[in-house]
Amino acid sequence: MICSLASKVEETTLQTIKDLEKDLGKTLLAFSCHDCNASALSADELQKVQEVEKKLSISLVAVEA
Repeated sequence: MICSLASKVEETTLQTIKDLEKDLGKTLLAFSCHDCNASALSADELQKVQEVEKKLSISLVAVEA
């Protein structure tokens, strides 16, 4: 399973989250999760992925399509 920040949240869902934040006095982050299977990488492939991650300042995950 992989999760990312929820980018598309319906207005009613957003309001529910905002109401909870107000009640708790805390900021909440919403995540969306998806089932997926990680893909095995060779040492060379992993090095290439890590080079791009460093260059772009992002994290990449290889998954089975």
